[in-house]
Amino acid sequence: MTGPARHTDVGAYALGVLDEADAGRFEEHLADCDRCADELDGLMGLTPLLAELKEATPDPGALTARPGPGLLDGLLGEVATVRRARRTRRLCLAAAAAALIVAGPLAGAALVQRDAPDHGSVSAAKQMYEEGEKIGTVDPETEVEATVSLQPKPWGTHVALRLGHVTGPRTCDLVAVGKNGERQTVTTWAVPPGGYGLDGSGEGTKGDEGGKWGREPLYTHGGAALNRQDISRFEVRTLDGTLLATVRL
Repeated sequence: MTGPARHTDVGAYALGVLDEADAGRFEEHLADCDRCADELDGLMGLTPLLAELKEATPDPGALTARPGPGLLDGLLGEVATVRRARRTRRLCLAAAAAALIVAGPLAGAALVQRDAPDHGSVSAAKQMYEEGEKIGTVDPETEVEATVSLQPKPWGTHVALRLGHVTGPRTCDLVAVGKNGERQTVTTWAVPPGGYGLDGSGEGTKGDEGGKWGREPLYTHGGAALNRQDISRFEVRTLDGTLLATVRL
């Protein structure tokens, strides 16, 4: 480069690519130019970094070297291993699918059996019924058997109900009636076609259509906000208003 030094020479000077004459002229320029002095201070930190990069860069000749025979054998071995692993995985998946096909019906039967209701176990409602104060009645007209089991609670009264000799299908509820005339629904349930607590010969059962469980009474439970001493009676009614039984306290 010839001629006076320019501001753009600061980069070339920092990299050391200026010849001796140009470097001398730039140094004279640098003595009077604060702008170039500031830029040079910032660029001087790049010099050691560039030197490290040069040392870390591999020899281009090494990059074009041909791979030895050991590298090819190793790659072929890895390919064979991957192929064997994939084949083994496919065989395992096929075996699992076959096992699922064979075991599927058995598993389905087990699920159905597990989900079937266990009528032989004691229900929570029946257990609560056994623990309370029991008061019952048999309605002279409907012959519905209703017994309530009462347990005083801080929030009111827990009520469990045992209901028998009721035909279906129908939907019923148990209503607590206070001494002040207040009415509160304790619980609601549906009576299936086979009914509850029937002997198999009563109206609506059609012989043994209800099966064993149609002959079992219903146990259900709920709660009323009324205290035990404030309750006058309980009524078992259908949702259309038919009175099935009254339990007076």
